[in-house]
Amino acid sequence: MRPPEWPPLPALTRAEGEFIDRYLDVVDQVGRINPARGGDTYAALRAAQALASHARALRNALALMHERGEARIHAGTLARALRALDGERRSGRVTLPSDSSN
Repeated sequence: MRPPEWPPLPALTRAEGEFIDRYLDVVDQVGRINPARGGDTYAALRAAQALASHARALRNALALMHERGEARIHAGTLARALRALDGERRSGRVTLPSDSSN
């Protein structure tokens, strides 16, 4: 059985690709810190420490886009890129889990 095929990644500038990659790095770290998802304090501490460097890299990616004259964030295209890179599942870790007690 073949694994499901991911949707193709839309055409992005190099700076847009860097922006998406760094954004997902930040989302991954925030998901690891999320107190509603459990885990241990040491793992959350490590994720919080990594978050600072990932946030700095995200800022640098956005600054590069701005310096190159890429003044607009093309939400539709970048949303397709996020979906192609499993962004929905990854960003889902940031939210509160559904309340199963109801």
